[in-house]
Parts: sequence; C-alpha cells; structure tokens
Amino acid sequence: EAYTRVLMGNIDLSRLVFPPNTAGGTVESFARRALWDIGLNYGHGTGHGIGNFLSVHEWPVGFQSNNVPLAAGMFTSIEPGYYRDGEFGIRIEDVALVVEAQTKEKPFLTFEVVSLVPYDRNLIDLSLLSPEQIRYLNTYYETIRARVGPELQRQRLEEEYRWLQRNTEP
Repeated sequence: EAYTRVLMGNIDLSRLVFPPNTAGGTVESFARRALWDIGLNYGHGTGHGIGNFLSVHEWPVGFQSNNVPLAAGMFTSIEPGYYRDGEFGIRIEDVALVVEAQTKEKPFLTFEVVSLVPYDRNLIDLSLLSPEQIRYLNTYYETIRARVGPELQRQRLEEEYRWLQRNTEP
C-alpha cells in the first residue's frame, strides 16, 4: 500500500496542469495527498532542479517554498517517498521537464516525465489507483515502449527488449 500511495503521488504531480508563474511549493501537496489520506507523510523535499551546472539539486527550481516559479524548459525531479523507521523506505524518483499543457484557453503548464523507466509492477495495488491514474500509467508505458523499445532492438538487446515489453504491459 505504501508503494502504491507513493506512486499515486508521483502520478498526481506528474499529470498536474497548472498556471504559469506557479511556485513548486504551491503544487507540492499533490505528491503527498495519497499518503496524507491515510495519515502518512515523508520528511524530505518532493523534488529539486536538475541542470547542467551542478547536475542535480540545482537551485532555484524545486518544490520548496523558497524556489522560483516553474517555467517551461525547467527540469526538476519528482520524488515522493515514504520511510518507516527500522523497516523499509520507498522513493520513486522521476525526472520531468516543465512543458506547455494543451488547454483550451490560456497556456498552462504541466510536466513531461523524461526518465522512461517502468515502475515495479509487483508492488502496485491497482485497486487503489483511480481510472485517471491507470490511464496515465498506461500512456507512460506506451511512451516507454515507443522510445526505448526500438533502441533496444537496434542494439540487438533481445532479452532486455522482452523484459521491457513484460514490464510495460497495460
């Protein structure tokens, strides 16, 4: 359940559509909500900027209150988690690009996840996911198949290709 709720938070933030000039701290709670619903939380930041100067943890992009507003072209991590002292820890970390969302009116923003790595299917309780979260997950898996699959085939990595196909089934 903990893994699924962390994944739900990851998905909810990743698929969020928000107005320009929105600070990361304003939307950060979307990554925590599924945990908060059952009285859980995590004690670390939800994400940080990624750039070419410091590589990771590049300020001022991120989800803390002192970060700048999110803008198209920024890279950030989205990394909710949950840790139970002395038992286990979970962190799902994706890299995302802030992009313009396809909206009817004014341009809004959203995230495009660029890490393209499947989630651990054995740890996902599908009964907890909403239909929208499942649709997002299936679309994400289609993207992974379309972008990574041909490269694995080009390199003749057949075992890896079969693994990718199994782990990105709808």
